[in-house]
Amino acid sequence: MNETILQFGAGNFLRAFADLFVEQANRTSAPVGRIVVVQSTSAGRGDSLNARGCRYQVAIRGFADGQVVDRLESVASISRALAAATSWPEVLAFAASPDLRTIISNTTEVGYALAADERPRGSGAPESFPAKLADVLWTRWAAGRPGVIVLPCELHEQNAAKLRALVEQQARAWNAPAALLAWIATECRWINTLVDRIVPGTPKDHPALANDPLLISAEPFAFWAMETVGAAPFAHPSIITAADISPYYLRKVRILNGAHTALVAYAMPRGFKTVREAIENPEIGAWLHRVLDEEIVPVLAGRVDDPAGFAKITLERFLNPFLEHQLSAIAVNHASKIEVRLRPTMREYEAKFGHVAPLLTAALA
Repeated sequence: MNETILQFGAGNFLRAFADLFVEQANRTSAPVGRIVVVQSTSAGRGDSLNARGCRYQVAIRGFADGQVVDRLESVASISRALAAATSWPEVLAFAASPDLRTIISNTTEVGYALAADERPRGSGAPESFPAKLADVLWTRWAAGRPGVIVLPCELHEQNAAKLRALVEQQARAWNAPAALLAWIATECRWINTLVDRIVPGTPKDHPALANDPLLISAEPFAFWAMETVGAAPFAHPSIITAADISPYYLRKVRILNGAHTALVAYAMPRGFKTVREAIENPEIGAWLHRVLDEEIVPVLAGRVDDPAGFAKITLERFLNPFLEHQLSAIAVNHASKIEVRLRPTMREYEAKFGHVAPLLTAALA
């Protein structure tokens, strides 16, 4: 298949999420094409991919519909991996390709920043991710090619809008012509997204690891919301489109992330170490069920799609027998997470019912 996707990031998440989605779509009657991966950090992951022909497996492990899932998915959607530091001319050559359709990224949230001392355009790979993307788009525009679809997967609300603003800021710093800025704004399609899948990394105990050092694991649940009135760039059962995806963002932050942070407040002081260990305890499990059913879900009713159903799926995900999610990891920046994930729910609960949310109030006391 032709190379049609440029991907910034070679980490586990994209390999078990977007790259697997593309692989699964490529097996249908509407194939998407293949992916060129760009790694901005050291070339280690890219070299490992290239050494194995960019082929690897994803172990899908966990619960789905009350049943244990443990299966392997083979992935061959990546054609090659490039290191930005050493192969930037090849990246720009692909930017000018008539086959390029889509740009995907997951550079982590800290990637959304410009370098204070960014190098001049044309002097090698730019330092920041937005500058790299600006260079790619400038090159494509200069080659007379049509615009592309930009699908950022970083966990920022309105991620595409934020990324586009940074790209335009860098382009202006490079004295971009007005025609290029107009092309970026009107010819490229910037789609805000929300991604949701737990990807623990390498499954240390899996027998397939002996023959596949690139093996990674992921839970069965996967969700990719794209904010667009048009069709998604490609079809997949886990992709939904909507004119406004902010309700999906709200649902995830308040239910999934809120439940995680509530567990840190309630279970860690009682000596529990992991999410699953806490949920499997009769007292803690019953408490979290009540928090979701009685305090979190009621304030979301009518505002998001099926909050009760999503809460049920969330609890099932927490029971994944293959996942050891450390509460200590969730506890990082705990105070700020409370302000985003739990305090708004507590304020809305009190406004709706005329009294404080008793379970969360006691847990945070």
